Amino acid sequence: MKVAPVDALENREESTSAKTIDGSLDRLGRPATKGRTGGWRCAIMILVNQGLVTMAFAGVEVNLVLFSKSVLRQTNAEAADTFSRWLGSVYLCSLIGAFLSDSYLGRFRTCVIFQVVFAIGLLATSLCTHLFLLKPPGCGKIGELCEPHTPLEVALFYISIYLIAIGNGAPEPSLAALGADQFDGEDPDEKQSKSSFYSYFYVSLNLGSLVAETVLVYIESMGHWVVVFWMCTGFCMAAYALLLSQMTRYRHFKPMGNPFSRFSQVIFASFRKMKLEVPADSEGLYELHGWEREGTASRKIRHTNGLKFLDRAAIISEADRKNIRNRGQKADPWRLCTITQVEEVKCILRLLPIWLCTILSSVVFIQMLSLFVEQGAAMDTRAFSNFHIPPASMTAFDIVSTSAFIILYDKLIVPFFVKVTKREPQPPSELKRIGIGLGIAVAAMILAGLVEQRRLAFASDNGKEKSSLSIFWQTPQYVLVGVSEAFVYVAQMEFFSSQSPDGLKSIGIGLSMSSTATGCYVCSIILSVVTEVTSKNGKPGWVPPNLNDGHLDRFFFLSAALTAVNLVFFIICAKRYKSISLEKLEEDTETA
Repeated sequence: MKVAPVDALENREESTSAKTIDGSLDRLGRPATKGRTGGWRCAIMILVNQGLVTMAFAGVEVNLVLFSKSVLRQTNAEAADTFSRWLGSVYLCSLIGAFLSDSYLGRFRTCVIFQVVFAIGLLATSLCTHLFLLKPPGCGKIGELCEPHTPLEVALFYISIYLIAIGNGAPEPSLAALGADQFDGEDPDEKQSKSSFYSYFYVSLNLGSLVAETVLVYIESMGHWVVVFWMCTGFCMAAYALLLSQMTRYRHFKPMGNPFSRFSQVIFASFRKMKLEVPADSEGLYELHGWEREGTASRKIRHTNGLKFLDRAAIISEADRKNIRNRGQKADPWRLCTITQVEEVKCILRLLPIWLCTILSSVVFIQMLSLFVEQGAAMDTRAFSNFHIPPASMTAFDIVSTSAFIILYDKLIVPFFVKVTKREPQPPSELKRIGIGLGIAVAAMILAGLVEQRRLAFASDNGKEKSSLSIFWQTPQYVLVGVSEAFVYVAQMEFFSSQSPDGLKSIGIGLSMSSTATGCYVCSIILSVVTEVTSKNGKPGWVPPNLNDGHLDRFFFLSAALTAVNLVFFIICAKRYKSISLEKLEEDTETA
């Protein structure tokens, strides 16, 4: 029997007992050890949980437009508006959940609580559809309308799907942040894994959507809505069990309290010291060091020169010095703030212009899930003789292209980029990737408009409600949207997470997701305004119930123009952006 060398045993023991450098904690609140907590074992369970949760959510989401038309008897414009508002609520809830996570609940507890709400919403949707909505039995197929429903029945359905919106949206940024927390960003070996996690997180999301948008959507198109909703409930229960399976091994970060009070303290303190002169550098500004930082797991943030009017909050006046010396008490945060606290406010303010510029990319994504589906429903869906492709299943091309692009990005695309540009072997930054994705989104909307023009030409030839143009003509526009997503959403998640302070990671990711929420509402507003303006004097408008009577192509071209203008503003904001600079957690013996 061979005995392991002493050095190997010592190294193994050291790696097992070594503490994380980024300040993460175990479930008992002690400094986390690398060998016993975190790592890919925990991250994989989170990825599988995300895949199953997405599968359950997408089973409701992907065909909600057709459900609204076939079961709730809504028009094309009404169904698209219902979908946009509902999906907007999903992403708006992500910001609310992120706030609760970073402020009070913590990331793991947020996921546990709201995934229960998600399960309740799916259960209620299944029961409501089975008991009240599918009348007569067998209705709900494409082209077969159900009977009108009472206001109470419709209200119960809306309550159930909005519970799904809350239960899915609120924990998603916390789940992404929790997965990234399982890797120490200060450890060179784990830093790359931390970066890769966000890519795999989006891949797991897409793979869950792929199953829903191929298998589940086909079952729904046959009118078996209740069967799918019950399957989604089962997926949710399995995901919840997997999330709890590693609860003793997860790494955590302490909630940092209400960020709005911390931000308000900086604003209030800076206004109180308006007459004081701001120093040229960080000398003379207040910061906590060493033992004074006990109880804080966040790293200090280095001083930056931008937004200097906020630096007044960290200027130490004579009254502040007396307060600090008085029995060793810390300063009153409403009068004197630390450099780190001031820089937290600067970080969020610098992110806002980037956040605003990512809204219109979400408009493109929402149109793929609503108007692309309606466009496909008005095309020839036949494939392989008598088999008909559900229009919503075309989003599979988006999912496959997104996932394939993400997986191949580091292995093929980045080396090719380096070879073509003849630069250092360094991939494009997050901001460059977002800009590239916005440019591809413009091309996708232009192509969608050209396909719609061709669809209208074929429809006018045969005079039927459905065009004879094959639905597969939509494939390139779905692929372009997928590549755009791979660039924008993964880079956006990485960017907002990396540029947020330690205690605000979930809020940073929630902020990136909330741009999608705002994009949903902007899409709804644009669609309502366009419908109102173009349907005057008895005209059918650009997006009428029968698309052959309208000009959906013009709406796609308008979206492309708006996204192009947005890209210009994004480039300006990206060039002016200054990155956050965090210091390592270390034993600092200096005093203020």
